[in-house]
This record gives sequence, C-alpha cells and structure tokens, in this order.
Amino acid sequence: AWTRSEGDPAWRIGRHLAYERFVLDTLVPAIWADCGGPLPLAATGCSLGAFYAANLALKQPELCRWALCLSGRYEMRAFTGGFDSLEVYFNNPLAYVANLHGEALARVREQTSLTLVCGQGAWEEGCKEETAALAGLLAAKGIPHELDLWGTDAAHDWEWWQRQASHHFHRRFAA
Repeated sequence: AWTRSEGDPAWRIGRHLAYERFVLDTLVPAIWADCGGPLPLAATGCSLGAFYAANLALKQPELCRWALCLSGRYEMRAFTGGFDSLEVYFNNPLAYVANLHGEALARVREQTSLTLVCGQGAWEEGCKEETAALAGLLAAKGIPHELDLWGTDAAHDWEWWQRQASHHFHRRFAA
C-alpha cells in the first residue's frame, strides 16, 4: 500500500495498519501454535520489506528479537506525497525513533536488535542514506544494532540480498 501512487494516503496507511494487525493477531499466533507455544521471532525484509522488519522490531520488541533489514527505506513520508498523520508518524522509524524515551525506549534496548544492511551500488539511492540515518538514530538512543554497508558493486537487487541474507544468517545462527 505504501508505494501505490494513486489513492488517498490515509487509505494507504489504513491498509498498512490492517496488514500490521494481521501479522500481530493472526500470523504470530499461528506461528506460535505451529511451534508449540510462544517463542522469540526474527523478521527480515528487502527493500520496502526492510521497513516492515525494522518497524516490527522497534514497535514490538517482545515479539521480534532481531530484524535483518536489507536495502531499506525508513522515511515513510516519502511515500505519502507529504501527507502526515499520527498513524504515519508512528510507522515512520526516522520520525518516531528520535522521540523514543522512558519505558518504550527501555523495552526496545533490552529486547531487540537490528542489522541494517545496504549496498552502495546501482539503485540504492535513498536506501543507503536512510539506512545510515536510521543507524545514527539507533546509536544515539543506545538501541542495539549493526550497520553493514556493502561496496559499490552491491546493487538493490535480489542477487545481492541473497548474498547479504546468507552472510548474516550464517553469522547469527551458525553453530
């Protein structure tokens, strides 16, 4: 819904919120039922999916203990044509992370971490700047994270995302 240029931006954020409710109210319980009970989850995503992974980890750190975010965009007003609302703000990591404090910040610091990965090659314009900006905010807030910028040969493309995901999954989960 974020990238649809036609249609009312308020409708688009409404679609995002419906998706978020599906993940929290249907998908997570189904995963837990399949696995025999609640367990920590991880999320990953490429391109706009990186936003979804980061947003889940930052808003629901007790559910999502780690997010692997590949070539993400995190300034969601770029997709609303300037439209802003509380719903957009609370789903715009480059806006709300700067204002995290108190118990909300403590929950994020204690329960999740993010790995932000981005190439510096073709089609990464916007992604590399927003990835670096989010990493800067996370650092300023003391939120556990890693920034991993790949070289100028690493493009905004599935081939690179597969390499990056494989690299980070191996580092995180290899015995």
